[in-house]
Amino acid sequence: MLFNSVEFIFLFLPITWVVYFGLIKQRKVFIAKAWLVGASLFFYAYWNLNYLPLLLLSIMVNFSTGSALTLSHKNSLLSPWKKLIATFGVSFNLLLLGYYKYTDFLFDNFNTFGFDLTLPRIILPLGISFFTFTQIAFLVDSYRGKAKEYSLLNYMLFVTYFPHLLAGPILHHKDMMPQFANSWNWVVRWKNVAIGLFIFSVGLFKKVIIADYFAPIADKGFANPDILNAIEAWVTSLAYTMQLYFDFSGYCDMAIGASLLFNIRLPINFNSPYKALNIQDFWRRWHITLGAFLRDYVYIPLGGSRVQNSRVYFNLIVTFFLGGLWHGAGWTFVFWGLLHGLALAIHRWWSTLGIALPKAAAWLLTFLFVHLSWVFFRAEDLSKALAMLKNMFWGDLPSGNLSTWLIHLETKPKFLLFLILALLVVRLLPNSNRIPDYFKPNTLFGIIFVILMFICITNLNHHQAFLYFNF
Repeated sequence: MLFNSVEFIFLFLPITWVVYFGLIKQRKVFIAKAWLVGASLFFYAYWNLNYLPLLLLSIMVNFSTGSALTLSHKNSLLSPWKKLIATFGVSFNLLLLGYYKYTDFLFDNFNTFGFDLTLPRIILPLGISFFTFTQIAFLVDSYRGKAKEYSLLNYMLFVTYFPHLLAGPILHHKDMMPQFANSWNWVVRWKNVAIGLFIFSVGLFKKVIIADYFAPIADKGFANPDILNAIEAWVTSLAYTMQLYFDFSGYCDMAIGASLLFNIRLPINFNSPYKALNIQDFWRRWHITLGAFLRDYVYIPLGGSRVQNSRVYFNLIVTFFLGGLWHGAGWTFVFWGLLHGLALAIHRWWSTLGIALPKAAAWLLTFLFVHLSWVFFRAEDLSKALAMLKNMFWGDLPSGNLSTWLIHLETKPKFLLFLILALLVVRLLPNSNRIPDYFKPNTLFGIIFVILMFICITNLNHHQAFLYFNF
């Protein structure tokens, strides 16, 4: 089920909310949690019922493994097996993710060396990358004694909680479950409801009106990059840069807003990344919980920055190679990850020189790198990515007026104005994470909310899935 659908907005979300707090009001907290778990499982199965057993299997195995790890801290019989138990749990998750996400990719690459393997054409279960990493984090935290859970229902709620299930953020047990256990959150907080609905409307607007406006231009251009002139190539790549920004930002807002209705605060996962002044700053702003996961569970275990500089550079490149592979089974994602790992290594080296660029130059350099690297992130294969980049820098410069420059994309001059406005928005306006700081439940905010929702709802007839659902 999509956040940007009539079914979610007018049926699933209000019904789930009303029943949840209705049960809690009757002091049926256990049943209320069970209802929220059941609603979340329905939310997941609405897309494809066949993959619900896979999610449940993953939950059962990880809960059992986590319980064993918790017991190993105080049980002398299990203590010697603690590392083996953790290895089993993490391996199970990686193998499950590997089978569904990378089997076709591996088979296809084997076939380039003369093998004749039939690709199984496995359909990627929605959210598998997110609920897998969430549970790996839980197992590692359990191994380290930082997390413990004895209730299967609580664990299922932690994993399946619908605002984060399909596209993050990647959660930590210690950050989420105390909120569900806090009796203060068992009462309807109308201020949270008002703020949550407003943030949700902002995110919906970002997705439906802005991201989906850029989507057709990006899709058409990336489908045939060879035929684009230089102007069209830049328009196409910038359209995707804006589409991805507002798509992911919109999802994060809607997830935070929907969760706030239940008095549950999700971690911030997006913080105006196109304002970054260097690549390290970008990764502190973009997909924040994934960056934290890669730092805590890959980069630091490799040695982090506590080793010699040459090894630090290696650690950065390996970490983001894995980060690229996490996003998708394709050489374009691998190359994108390597580019970012290399950029982080170069940034770290540059930092040792003590030379600071002017802020304007630092921003432009960072934005251009991120923008150009998105070409690999979006392109169907490396050849199309290179074709796009070739036409961006060495493509034909069309003659004539503006309307003849964009023949293949069939856009209008007003599109360029919209693109410029989008660039100004991402660079100058405050992030929507600041909404709770200045929100007031008054007439002005009410009017803005109604206008945003009216515009979005009247444009829901052609809603598209979120881009991160593919990862």
